[in-house]
Amino acid sequence: MVQKSGDLDQRSRDGESFKLVEVFLSGGAPWGFTLRGGLEHREPLLITKVEEGSKAAAVSLQVGDELVNINEIPLSGYRQEAICLVKGSHKTLSLVVKR
Repeated sequence: MVQKSGDLDQRSRDGESFKLVEVFLSGGAPWGFTLRGGLEHREPLLITKVEEGSKAAAVSLQVGDELVNINEIPLSGYRQEAICLVKGSHKTLSLVVKR
């Protein structure tokens, strides 16, 4: 089962608007998305690939979405932390992305 939650409109400090989107994936890995970046690379933590027909595609994750929160845990921005949290999600995965 795959669910999508509501969007929350926000504004950044420089006035640009963005949305925080919360999505819920269930059924276990593979989730169907790839991450790139992180503080260790001085880049935001971005989704760079969404597999067609995957659980990630079913909840409308998009290339370019910035990962903010995994399983209700705010991220520090390090890629390795995000990977560990995703791999530790066995049956369900909750994500908040900035779009």
